[in-house]
Amino acid sequence: MLKPLGDRVIVTVDKEEEKTVGGIVLANNAKEKPQTAEVLAVGDGLVADDGKKLPMSIKKGDKILFDKYAGSTVKYEGNEYLILHEKDVMAIVD
Repeated sequence: MLKPLGDRVIVTVDKEEEKTVGGIVLANNAKEKPQTAEVLAVGDGLVADDGKKLPMSIKKGDKILFDKYAGSTVKYEGNEYLILHEKDVMAIVD
């Protein structure tokens, strides 16, 4: 498994529904990019200017809401993941 460094988190992005309520299938370019994901791994935290490590406010298993175009998509062992900085996470979904 991948281990994020610093204030990064590795997530799997939730899949968007392919059809509308009326049953119309949407083309890939017409769909909104998903903004929710499940956290798979969390880094150790950001190191502040004074050398102290700031703890992460996100933990493994959290469901999060993130900035629309944030992060980097990576493929690893046939799976696709998104790597985000903690600052790109807007909220934890309960």
